[in-house]
Amino acid sequence: MFRNREKSKMENKILYRIHVKGRVQGVGFRYGTVREAKRRDITGFVKNQYDGSVYIEAEGSREQLLDFVEWCRRGPGAAHVKSVTVDPAPPENYTDFTVEF
Repeated sequence: MFRNREKSKMENKILYRIHVKGRVQGVGFRYGTVREAKRRDITGFVKNQYDGSVYIEAEGSREQLLDFVEWCRRGPGAAHVKSVTVDPAPPENYTDFTVEF
């Protein structure tokens, strides 16, 4: 039975490619993202973009990701999020959530 539950969990996994724009660099957004992703058992990565935005690949269940995206719309206290775009994609099977440089 445990294997079926794990298999079902893997089949329900999706990936969201998330772009966050606004004042999101230099305010702890990446490290807050790691904390919030790990809290929700989401895998993937976050990294700053040259245009001042933040790019996130987040993998988990639809419910986990919807909750995570809501956090991204707020960000950490010093952030000022202007827009968040989300593009679903097939999972990459990440094993952790990290900051990429």
